[in-house]
Amino acid sequence: MASRGTVKASGNFNANEDAETLYKAMKGLGTDEDAILQLLTSRSNTQRQQIKAAYKTLHGKDLVSDLKGELGGKFETLIVGLMTAPLAYDVTSLRNAIKGAGTDEKVLVEILASRTAQQVKDIVAAYREGNTLEDIAGDTSGHFKRLLVILLQASRQQGVQQGNIESDAQALFKAGEQKFGTDEQQFITILGNRSAEHLRKVFDAYMKLSGYEIEESIQRETSGSLRDLLLAVVKCARSVPAYFAETLYYSMKGAGTDDQTLIRVMVTRSEVDMLDIRSEFRKISPKSLHAMIMGDTGGDYRKALLLLCGGDDA
Repeated sequence: MASRGTVKASGNFNANEDAETLYKAMKGLGTDEDAILQLLTSRSNTQRQQIKAAYKTLHGKDLVSDLKGELGGKFETLIVGLMTAPLAYDVTSLRNAIKGAGTDEKVLVEILASRTAQQVKDIVAAYREGNTLEDIAGDTSGHFKRLLVILLQASRQQGVQQGNIESDAQALFKAGEQKFGTDEQQFITILGNRSAEHLRKVFDAYMKLSGYEIEESIQRETSGSLRDLLLAVVKCARSVPAYFAETLYYSMKGAGTDDQTLIRVMVTRSEVDMLDIRSEFRKISPKSLHAMIMGDTGGDYRKALLLLCGGDDA
């Protein structure tokens, strides 16, 4: 499958030369932020890891520590994100989400609903060093925790079970709209265990049966974190790029910007499906992703984000 990312590996790549460019950009008085951001947004993550290794060999210093020493604020967070290997980035995001008092459920929801089965398995394996699987579910509880644990198993059925489409749709209808109260367990079992292509067919059957989109029913029948997670699972089953377009849109819509979310999505999707996210973004927003970043951010932070965005969709 061709990458739908905006960031590609650089053709005539030389890790040592890049390491030198970065060293010069940070040497002496003042920092050449522009040189840093232009270089790092035009290399793939794999290449950035090679630059990190070359930098250590040539200068005996850690590139990320040096970058942290020279940069600050949101721009620093973004650059450090770009310098982190994807798996380590997800694991760190999850660790930070469940560290300390309370859990940042938004991060758990986003990562566990949108990553591929293999990515979730890798996350769990990396996380397991010193932790159990259940630790990722943090101090969550109830149905929300149950669905998280199911998603952490990363063992969705493959393909479409033709014979179960109708019965799954009916089970969801009976568990929600047709019942006084809600049987959350049914929603969790079906949405947590069926493949994306199977679920898309179930959603169509559900619409015919009930007259509602499954999202409308989830909105009405559930609440809180469970609702957020179920909706994210449904949206990712329909289209992962559309899910991220919406996530980006709400990170910037209205007063203030949710920079943590903006950074996390731009870093993690720039080599995966940013082109598709941009076209989905255009369907839900009067402005392009490029224009929205332009209006919502500033300075080197904005410059780097726009390079990750990779172009405007007027």
